Amino acid sequence: MGVEEFKETAAKAALREVRDGMVLGLGTGSTVEHFAALLSQEVKKGTKVKVVPTSYHSIQMAVKYGLEVVPTELVDRIDLVVDGADEVDRRLNMIKGRGAALAREKVVACMALRRVYVVSYDKLVEKLCSTKPIPVEVLPFAYKYVMRRLAELGGEAELRGAGRFKDGPLVTDNGNFVIDVRFKPLDDPEELELMIKRIPGVVEVGLFCNIADVVYVGGPEGVEVLVRS
Repeated sequence: MGVEEFKETAAKAALREVRDGMVLGLGTGSTVEHFAALLSQEVKKGTKVKVVPTSYHSIQMAVKYGLEVVPTELVDRIDLVVDGADEVDRRLNMIKGRGAALAREKVVACMALRRVYVVSYDKLVEKLCSTKPIPVEVLPFAYKYVMRRLAELGGEAELRGAGRFKDGPLVTDNGNFVIDVRFKPLDDPEELELMIKRIPGVVEVGLFCNIADVVYVGGPEGVEVLVRS
């Protein structure tokens, strides 16, 4: 089995969290795509759910798999959010934002009564920032200032480019830029999250601390379930 199979195994385990009539937060990324595909099969069998998207990509996934979409503004509660992560430590702190949807993902997660994340085993680390930078969404006019402040905190900051289909910086669904900042492996991600969020011009930071209730980790030995203590 490869990484994609491990993602699908974790997504299948997370599907057991779904109940008829739920309002679900639908995350962004390849792991969540596996979950959306599996969820669509349950919908075809009669399970009724509504999904709150965290990005345009989430909307596209929902449409592709025939899931009913409801905007964040029209729901009073979200029963369950299912999302992926770029890194997870064993205290269930996470780095998210490679898909540039971190701000909306964090809002939807904080609206949810239960927060479930699905990852492959290679995303599990002893300390955050072992393999991935921290994405930081910033107001476009403030990005230079924010980069200087991140450097003062000991980070190596880089403005994320849009990629081969567009010149210039990546622009989020919210119309902002993303800075990827590398730090040495973190002993205290909670404190760093607060420090970055205090910088004027920062919209949101891709450190998700004290948010996840459970993480399903797909690997060669099956699915490991990490639960907040």
